[in-house]
Amino acid sequence: MMEKIPFSEDELTVVKEVKSALRGSVRTYKTPITNRENFRHCFTDKCPLWVLPARGTSADITPKCVPDNVARGFVHSAEGFDNAANGGGPDMFGIEWVYVPQVGGSMVKPGNPTLEDANDWRDVIKEPDIDSWDWEGSAKANAEYIGGDAWATFTILNGAWMERLISFMDFEGAAMALIDEDQTEAVRELFDMTTNTLMKIVDKVAEYFPRIDAIMVHDDWGSQKDPFFSEDIAYDLFVPSMRKLTDYIRSKGFVAMLHSCGHTESRVKCYIDAGWQSWTPQPMNDTKKLYDEYGDQILISVIVNLPEGLSEEEQIKAADEYVDKYFAPGKPSLISYDTKNEAFERELYRASRLKMLNA
Repeated sequence: MMEKIPFSEDELTVVKEVKSALRGSVRTYKTPITNRENFRHCFTDKCPLWVLPARGTSADITPKCVPDNVARGFVHSAEGFDNAANGGGPDMFGIEWVYVPQVGGSMVKPGNPTLEDANDWRDVIKEPDIDSWDWEGSAKANAEYIGGDAWATFTILNGAWMERLISFMDFEGAAMALIDEDQTEAVRELFDMTTNTLMKIVDKVAEYFPRIDAIMVHDDWGSQKDPFFSEDIAYDLFVPSMRKLTDYIRSKGFVAMLHSCGHTESRVKCYIDAGWQSWTPQPMNDTKKLYDEYGDQILISVIVNLPEGLSEEEQIKAADEYVDKYFAPGKPSLISYDTKNEAFERELYRASRLKMLNA
């Protein structure tokens, strides 16, 4: 734990404000260390100086040089790429995606899967030539974008496992491959190849984007209601490959962060055993229960829904209650909330700062 830094009310001076039409504003105060340094403490000694919002305090990048980002219409960088106009096309494995303006993203055209039987993957799936991507050009274009004092995250879409298998086989084929004993070993070998591919990407990030703090990998495991597969399948086919990647990410000095959509709170132990250091669950998960049971093992983003029209006194009370229940030395959290309540946000900073200082 770092040396205690005395608190001053002057810290509540707003030095930066990031506005959002939907979520209000995220304010940066006159903090004694940067948001980046504070984020880092969430993973090193698990004693950040104050609680951080899950959104608005980091610089997240999905550069144009990675084909998946273009195919998915999800380029977020300083490269001036128009996702709506130019999104779609082949991903890193040559799978064609179609951009859908109504949803602001892309999907593989269903009904014509590239791979129908996992046993055929070596004849059908071509490993990407990662060296041919314009890493140097993207790095130069984004030097300022991920500079400064923000926590910087490099996001890898599609992952190497469930989302990737769905892109190869469509959902029905992927679900069947997971339970078909005749395909099990082939799926395991396929996951080993796709995991190695992501490890090569991590190498490139380390070489060309040394300013990056964390690698966030996407792999959705569930629907609105349930996980896509059993815990036994998760431990047999997914966790070992994930652990191989997270160990590699951490060996390169990055934090291993997971983005996994769906109602998968029953799989959080799998995420932990797979080596992920943080997970930001969707609202259908009981994030407060997840924090209570697992917050000392994985950084959880706790969702708080504040009613409209709270008085300043009520906002202060809500912030104090959050800090009391969901933020402690050795067991921090991120907070996901509507940032339109300025008094709540200000008190959240003050109360969490004082709690950690006096711990």
